[in-house]
Amino acid sequence: MFFGYMKSTPTTYVMQYRDGAVVREGAGLSFLYWKPATTLVAVPLSSADIPFAFNEVTRDFQPVTIQGQLTYRVEDPRRLAGLLDYSITPGGRHRSDDPEKLPDRLVQAAQVRARAVVQSLSLREVLVRSDLLESRVLAALADAESVKSLGVHVMAFSVLSIQPTPEMARALEAAAREALQREADEAIYARRNAAVEQERRIKESELATELVVEERQRQIREAKMAADIAVEEQRAALMERWVQNERQSADARAYTLEKTLEPVKNVDWKTLLATSANGGDPALHIALAFREMGENAQRIGELNVSPDLLRSLLPADSGPNPGPRSGPTPAVAPRPNKPGRADVQHFDR
Repeated sequence: MFFGYMKSTPTTYVMQYRDGAVVREGAGLSFLYWKPATTLVAVPLSSADIPFAFNEVTRDFQPVTIQGQLTYRVEDPRRLAGLLDYSITPGGRHRSDDPEKLPDRLVQAAQVRARAVVQSLSLREVLVRSDLLESRVLAALADAESVKSLGVHVMAFSVLSIQPTPEMARALEAAAREALQREADEAIYARRNAAVEQERRIKESELATELVVEERQRQIREAKMAADIAVEEQRAALMERWVQNERQSADARAYTLEKTLEPVKNVDWKTLLATSANGGDPALHIALAFREMGENAQRIGELNVSPDLLRSLLPADSGPNPGPRSGPTPAVAPRPNKPGRADVQHFDR
């Protein structure tokens, strides 16, 4: 069979060469061709992923292994077909291994750009700033002439992992672990300080409450004391008024008594007694006589009092013989006299 049939997918760009010129080209074409005089070129247009892994050295001379994936897509298949051999056999296989060289060229271009970025960063920055590495490498590949000349557009540069050496990884892990431990300790200390501060605030609040309570109690005591003082002042005023009233009453009574006794203040008391209502009582006169004798006892030599005289001085209801009296017996010698008569001898008169 000298005739062949070509049917391509929409993601495959096909070019038909005859006599050194392109007679047909496009994506997803289907046609018959003359095999002895036709050369077919098939360039895939679909995006492709290329895994990569390469070792680089950071700014602080620490080796790292970068693993990731590069995604690209052919934008200019005519340019790519002019640089690499994408011709196919009637069976649909590529005649050479040039299509396999494209991923290597792209990985090499990416590695060159990644090396420039990694060497400008320290190890810690490379490990924690993979997004910075991705963005810078992708921007550099977009502007790379080696990539543009292939007619390829790099869609993504993804870093999946960045690994330092095992020794450095352990050192970084130890440092990070110590840092985390310090942060944990600081968090514990901060929590304790917060608890102490909260306890201090509670104590201050309690003390403030106690001060307020003490102040209220002091005010209550002062109010009670002021009330007591007011009561005592009122009581003192009352007592002063009472004393004043009593003094005025006493002065009034004294004035009344003075005015009452003024007419008789110069009269002898004996005369007053004789003129009084009881002035005619014989017992009173006998008592006055005894008093005078008592006042002049130093002038009396001998005094005899008869029992009849003493009996006459007793009340009528005391009986005829009241009986002996307790106490010392007066030294009086009875003498026969008439009833109701007292014999008194005066000497040195």
